[in-house]
Amino acid sequence: MADNDWKQRLGVVFSTNPDYQYQRETEEAVETLPAARQKLRVGIDRRARAGKQVTLVSGFVGRQEDLEELGRTLKTKCGVGGSVKDGEILIQGDHRDRIVDLLTRMGYPARRAN
Repeated sequence: MADNDWKQRLGVVFSTNPDYQYQRETEEAVETLPAARQKLRVGIDRRARAGKQVTLVSGFVGRQEDLEELGRTLKTKCGVGGSVKDGEILIQGDHRDRIVDLLTRMGYPARRAN
């Protein structure tokens, strides 16, 4: 049976050349920087959240799994909910000072953004 990977080729123009081989873009694996080389910024955000505050941790460079692990740790230590979206950690409520303190104890050079 032929390799039917049409879902991965959506948006590609059809070719009548029988020798054409479709080449996928390969994603380069991003290595997670050590904690001492990260530059994390901790701020507060209210936009598009119906006036509710969230603490936003941005500036993490590395794999998505490592970012999710850091987010899970911060949520557990603060005792609140949150999520990891678009390369940022969202923690429910205003926990800027506590998160900056936690991150510096973990070895991350974190700064308060606002």
